[in-house]
Amino acid sequence: MVLLHQQLSSRKRPGINRQFPPPKIPKPTTTTTTATTSVSDESRRPQNDDAEGTDIDKMVSLLAEAGCTLFHPSGPPCLPSNPHSFRRHLHRLFSSSSNASLRSAFLSGFSLYIQSSQNLHRVLLPSNRDGLGPATSESLVRHLLLVPPIQIDLQNVLLEKLPEYFDINPECSGRLSSLDEDVARLIVNHFRWLDFLVDSYAFTNKLLQVLSICPLHLKKEIIVSLPEIIGDQNNKAVVDSLEKMLQEDSAIIVPVLDSLSNLNLDNQLQEQVVTIALSCIRTIDAEHLPYLLRFLFLSATPTNVRRIISQIREQLKFVGVASSCTVKHSKLKGKSTLGNTNASILDALRSSLRFKNILCQEILKETKCIERVQDHKVIDIWLLMLIYMNGESLQKSVEKIFKKKIIEGCIHEVMINQCIGGNMELVQDYFSSFLSLSEYLLACKEQKARDFGIHMYSILFEEFVDTFSRQEILGALVTHVGSGISFEVTSALDTMIMLVSKCVLDYLEGFSVENLHKVYEFFSHLAILGRSRENFFGSSISNELFMIVRKQVNSPDLKYKKMGLIGTLKIVSCLVDANISTCPAPSMQANSEEALELLKASLESCKQFPLPLILFYDELITMLDCRSVQPAIVDWIGKHVGEFESMFLSDLEGGQLSVKDMYCGLEGELMMNLDGDISPICLNILPLVLSSLQSPSNLQILPANFLLLSTIERLANHGSLGGIDALLGCPLHLPSSKGDCLQSLTGKQKHIVCLSLYYATNWIRELLNAFCTQVIGRFACTTQATREEMIVKLFKRLRNLLFLESLLNNSLKLYPLSLPELHLHVEHSGFQPNLVGHVEKKTYESLSSSKKRKDRKMSKASKDSGIDGKLRQPTIFDVLKKAGATTSQGTPNDDSSALSPKCRTSESADQHTYDTNKNISLEVSAIFKVLEAQRSKFRPLLVDCFSILTFSTNQDSCCPDPSAELPLHLYLLRDIRHKLDFFSPPSKAFSAQHFSAPPGLSGVTVRQFLAKITPLFPTFKKHFNAAVSILKEGNENCEEHWKVQYASAGNPDIPNVVLSRSSVCTSVFKEILHCFNKMLSLADVNLDKQILSDLLEAFQPLKISDSIFSGLQPVPLPGTIEYLYCGAYSFVEDVLDLACSFSFMLASEALLTLESIATSIMKFNDTLMQRNNRSTSMGSIEAVLPGLRSRLSTSSHKILMHNWDNENSENSVKSKGEIMQKILQVYLENSESTSDLLHELACSILPQAQSPKTTEEDDYHGFPTLCPATFNIWYRVLHEENLAILNKLVKEVVHSEKRRAAVQLDIVEELLTKLQKSVNVLVSLVDMCRTHEKVTVHAMAVKYGGKFVDSFLKIHFQMHNELVIQLVKELQKATRTIQTLCAEAKGLKQTVITSKIPSTKRSMERFLFRVKALLHTSSSECTFWMGLPGNLKHKDLMGQVVSSQAYMDDQNDNNNNPEEPTAEEEQCAGDASDEEDREMG
Repeated sequence: MVLLHQQLSSRKRPGINRQFPPPKIPKPTTTTTTATTSVSDESRRPQNDDAEGTDIDKMVSLLAEAGCTLFHPSGPPCLPSNPHSFRRHLHRLFSSSSNASLRSAFLSGFSLYIQSSQNLHRVLLPSNRDGLGPATSESLVRHLLLVPPIQIDLQNVLLEKLPEYFDINPECSGRLSSLDEDVARLIVNHFRWLDFLVDSYAFTNKLLQVLSICPLHLKKEIIVSLPEIIGDQNNKAVVDSLEKMLQEDSAIIVPVLDSLSNLNLDNQLQEQVVTIALSCIRTIDAEHLPYLLRFLFLSATPTNVRRIISQIREQLKFVGVASSCTVKHSKLKGKSTLGNTNASILDALRSSLRFKNILCQEILKETKCIERVQDHKVIDIWLLMLIYMNGESLQKSVEKIFKKKIIEGCIHEVMINQCIGGNMELVQDYFSSFLSLSEYLLACKEQKARDFGIHMYSILFEEFVDTFSRQEILGALVTHVGSGISFEVTSALDTMIMLVSKCVLDYLEGFSVENLHKVYEFFSHLAILGRSRENFFGSSISNELFMIVRKQVNSPDLKYKKMGLIGTLKIVSCLVDANISTCPAPSMQANSEEALELLKASLESCKQFPLPLILFYDELITMLDCRSVQPAIVDWIGKHVGEFESMFLSDLEGGQLSVKDMYCGLEGELMMNLDGDISPICLNILPLVLSSLQSPSNLQILPANFLLLSTIERLANHGSLGGIDALLGCPLHLPSSKGDCLQSLTGKQKHIVCLSLYYATNWIRELLNAFCTQVIGRFACTTQATREEMIVKLFKRLRNLLFLESLLNNSLKLYPLSLPELHLHVEHSGFQPNLVGHVEKKTYESLSSSKKRKDRKMSKASKDSGIDGKLRQPTIFDVLKKAGATTSQGTPNDDSSALSPKCRTSESADQHTYDTNKNISLEVSAIFKVLEAQRSKFRPLLVDCFSILTFSTNQDSCCPDPSAELPLHLYLLRDIRHKLDFFSPPSKAFSAQHFSAPPGLSGVTVRQFLAKITPLFPTFKKHFNAAVSILKEGNENCEEHWKVQYASAGNPDIPNVVLSRSSVCTSVFKEILHCFNKMLSLADVNLDKQILSDLLEAFQPLKISDSIFSGLQPVPLPGTIEYLYCGAYSFVEDVLDLACSFSFMLASEALLTLESIATSIMKFNDTLMQRNNRSTSMGSIEAVLPGLRSRLSTSSHKILMHNWDNENSENSVKSKGEIMQKILQVYLENSESTSDLLHELACSILPQAQSPKTTEEDDYHGFPTLCPATFNIWYRVLHEENLAILNKLVKEVVHSEKRRAAVQLDIVEELLTKLQKSVNVLVSLVDMCRTHEKVTVHAMAVKYGGKFVDSFLKIHFQMHNELVIQLVKELQKATRTIQTLCAEAKGLKQTVITSKIPSTKRSMERFLFRVKALLHTSSSECTFWMGLPGNLKHKDLMGQVVSSQAYMDDQNDNNNNPEEPTAEEEQCAGDASDEEDREMG
């Protein structure tokens, strides 16, 4: 043993990091135990304690004789390799009666030895086995406890040591300790699963005594371990002891239940245990309830199941009855602790009921036997639902019990509210069961059951707001509706109405205006219908609807007031609809009175606020136009608008003002008088603008008030506006044009001028809206003479409108101003604009704080420079203004007293100094860019106004446009295009932003709009021909026509008003083609053959060229849709030839129109195929397309080959990148062979245009539009088209490979051969980066190169080894360059490129491994070889080796000169370098 101990002394137990100091003991008096030379310091005794030392030495000696080395220097004691022999030896030794003293000495020595906590810890830890190295076994104490003669004594010793470690609580130490570190748990663990107990009774009593004084954490540990410690013996004592401890401390309920469930109890003890558990239901914490319920249900037997169910029903206070408010306040970090407890309780009940059918049967019996209403509880509903969810066999029984209890009034709505309301997370798992039960109840014959089912549907719909759940609920209701059973259908419909009334009305804030109209109209019909029916939910809807709209109308928030006004007018329109004949006369009179009360209340609530009042007027107009309203309502509205004259008009004497006053230093003047001296009235704009500076403006409501007035006038006079026709020609009282120019005015005067022009502009717009109804033939009350006179006046008013808008546009350039809104335009984004709409407040509050600070600095600088301002240094603001720049927000600080109610005559100190001699020209045909930024605030032109395009005031022709009407038509065409843009947005993002219809199109569908403008199609071509004719003539001989017509309209004589006829004609050309293009792209046009035919027929040439029909057999017949398509294409194609001689923009617009025609043919053909339900189209419509596509490619080639005058901004292709890109795409996509054309452009044409050339060398590659300025556009388009071709080819290859046919392999090989061209294109494009220094070009090469590789990897390499290897060899030229680009971009920190590197690198890595796999599996001579890092050279784009961190020593490179690595190696090196960079970064 000495030798063995010396050999194992240096070994360590694996997994134990602690180091034990070698224990030391005093030298023994005898020399028989020389193997042990020391003991621990803790066990060292004084020399006078010889007896104790002798006992320890005796114990050590006995262990050594049995083969155990107690003092192991590096860990626990070392046991012999055969522990059974060890135990047998000790058993034999201590069993002998002659060795009683030896046994006592051993126990005494062991007790003395473990008085040291370190020694106790050592003997409790797993021991090393002698001869087995690091292998571990049971501890020494464990083996000693299996020696019968000493077991009970050792148990007592260890139990008595246990209290010494009560103070150590691992839960309070802040860290989780392992079992080896906790001595108390180690001791307890040694009592578990012993092979035998010598004296079970004594040990159990001793253990329970110690257990009663243990701390909570250790007590739980011992209680859980009791079945494993004492086995099946002494269960009575254990149960009694646990019951007593449970009464003292309920915190140990969970371990007690766990322990009791593992004991093998007889029937009597089992009943005692059940009684103990039932007594804890009321006192137990809610979080422990699931364990208690699970224990009770598992303990249920036929003899005690009724008692268990009854006690649970009586004593369990299910926390699910808490109100939703309580649940809300108990939430922590978004999750409810109460809800989690509920869920745990339900899970415990559900799992128990699933596996014990006896419980389900007893619950059903117990529920049936309950008679009194007050005895029914929420837990009963949950128990029934759990049974309903678990087993289909019991579902019918549960349904019958539910129905019976509901009919008897035992289960009522409050109980189901407590189950579901506010407990969505709890009910989530049981949603389908509740829904299924609702379906059953709604289909019952009994009214009470159906009402309860309606309530369940309602509360489920309110509680579950996710889309899936609500769709399930609505789907179930639809199933009820389709059942055909009368009472079931009625209940389902009533449920739907209730859901809509309770839920939809709560979400009105997120609705657009169109949706608000639909929702309120729906509810208004339901509310009115419900008044005449009994037992119908309509009456409740009526009350709720009226309450909601009244609250909304009286809300100070504009968003809610808007909703309330829309709702009120919808209710009124349903109440007073004269076409509704279902109501008796008394009821209709009551409805009329109620409608009047609603109108008066709404008017009173918004009388002081212009914007809500404008909405009120607009809604009234819509109601009057769409419905036949009762006379009482019309009379009331007529009385209200009768105040128009006194509010806005002034009387004239002989066509002149009786008194001429000055308004804040501005002289007033009557302008645009179409009736001359006989005009009796004028529109009093200037005085009203001045008064609006101190109070809410009446002028804001002027346009809407007038439109309402005209609507009432038409209703009262059978469509005639003869009673107010004086307003069409009456003059406008505006600031005089004879005074100083705008630059010389003060800030307040400029403000007045701009507002006057703004209100005058919108007045003219509403005049056009109102009086155009008189000339379009809708009403027969207008004579021909009156109609012709009115047309002349409308043209004049349109000229006034152009003049006013051009003047206002230039005024706003000089004096930026936020214009007041003239219609309510509020989206539901939480923004609350000013209700009053006070001009000054809105204007000056729009100034940013930084702008105000800047203005203060400018003002201070001005004062410091001198009073007259002549020495003031010009600011950047002045420079921008002189340059004609536009400021989107803010007003210059021209006048510090601009908000003062009193006008001041001298404000020169505060106003800016401008060059008053500078004349600002008013281009009436130009786009008013400043106004367009605020166009949404203007009153819209209605669709009826576009009828002006069909009229002409002079048919005599001295020129194509003798009446100078093209500028007027251009103005209307631009408005049509804006409206078409709404129906056909240019992008999805645009469509998402414009979810509400723009002004003038609210409630108008695409088909309605098309129906109104279809008569205008021939007029479009007429004006188009006129514009083309003027462009052909190329002279300005008839410019005087405009001046004459301009003066006849009453416009003031301003010398700097100009009109460029060429600009007008060019714009008309573009606008008509753009409108034609937009209409062809509308889905409704392609679905309606009649509208499509009318549109195409309007753009037919006088004669269609025969060449367009070449190759078509048979030739399309005139009048067919194919013929019309060819004719329209021929017409636009002829125009393209002309446009190329004028403008690049005109030519590009014509080309895009040609593309739209070709696209429309495809869409129309698809529509025919869908309607005929055929996979192939019939007729010659599809045969037309190839020829047109070929001609389209030729036309685009013509534009690209045209030598445009780049000095002319209109013809410069440098600033038309997006259009140039589109033209190039059309050229490539419609060519006969796109891949061949791409190959030619990328490999031959594009490389010649990489650097700037001289003028003489510009055309050496044949494409004047390809120059250094447009190189990026061409480069990107070639990449995109090449990638598109690759994707198409890859799809074909993959599709063909799936068939696995021998014939198909030939097709695949042919497709792979075509792929070679795409690879060549990529290689050529990427290779251009070697000589092109633009970072954007490098970035595109990296981006599209990575995408190309991604698509290329979709091919199955192993199926076509040879062909794919050839492609890879060619592709590696590009991948090598891309790797170099990535490396250089990182070094130079070119963020434009580095942002695209990660995705491209991933593609390259995948490519590398796929190629490696291909080369390893191929039988070709190609091999894949990975070189050492020193062999992978870092080269730049020119192929020169550059220094790199990859090279450890340049000398190594000089000594080792292997052959150049392959591309795959360099790719791998690049990838490795990239990974290294990322790790270092």
